[in-house]
Amino acid sequence: MIRCIAIDDEFLALEVIENYAGRLPFLHLAGTFTNAIEALSILADENIDLLFLDIEMPDINGLAFLKVLKKPPLVIFTTAFSQFALDGFEADAVDYLIKPIPFERFLKAVQKAQQRLKVPETSSYQDHLFIKSDYKTIRVALSDILYIEGMKDYVCIHTISQSVNTLLSITALLERLPALNFVRVHRSFVIALDKIGSIERSAILIGESKIPIGDQYREELMRRISR
Repeated sequence: MIRCIAIDDEFLALEVIENYAGRLPFLHLAGTFTNAIEALSILADENIDLLFLDIEMPDINGLAFLKVLKKPPLVIFTTAFSQFALDGFEADAVDYLIKPIPFERFLKAVQKAQQRLKVPETSSYQDHLFIKSDYKTIRVALSDILYIEGMKDYVCIHTISQSVNTLLSITALLERLPALNFVRVHRSFVIALDKIGSIERSAILIGESKIPIGDQYREELMRRISR
C-alpha cells in the first residue's frame, strides 16, 4: 500500500486526485491540503510514501517547499505550467503531470512510484471487514454491503440487514474494499456494483434507496458497468 497526500491551492485539483486515488486499491490518500505549511505535521509524524505537489501556490511554491523537507517522500508534481518541468526532474520527481490530468496519465505516474517503492499493484482481500462502531467491533460481510454513505463526521455502511456507523473516512474505507466490486459514484457515496437495481440520468437505485451520481464519477461508473 502506498500512503500519499496531495497539496494544491485549488479545491477542484484536490478533488480530481482524490477521485483518481479512490480508483486504485494500492493507493491510500491520507490527506489533502490547500496550504503546504499545514501538511508539514503529517509529513513529520506519519509514514508518507508519495506526495502529489502543486508548484504554483501563493505562500510557498512546491519546489521551494520540497527543499525544506528533511526527509521528503517521493514526489509527483501537478501543475498547469509546463515551464517548470526541468526543475521538477532536477528535484528527482517521479513524474510531472500537466493539468487537466487524465486518469491514464495519473495511473502511469503512480506506477512509476510503485516501481521505486517496490509495492505490488494488487492486494488480497477477505470476504468481510471488521468495523469499529462506537464501543463495538462489528463483522460486516462484503457481500452484504449495499452502499456506503459519507456523513459529516462519520461514514455509514448500509448492508442488507443493518447500518453500521464508523469514524473511518470514505477514502480509508474504500482502500479496504475490493476494487472490482465497489466503485465511488459521488463524493459522499460508494456502491456495490452487484447491488445496482437500475440507473437513471443522475441517480442509481439500490433497493429503495436513490444514490446520486457525481459528474466527475459518471465516466468511471459507466466504464465499470459496461465491462
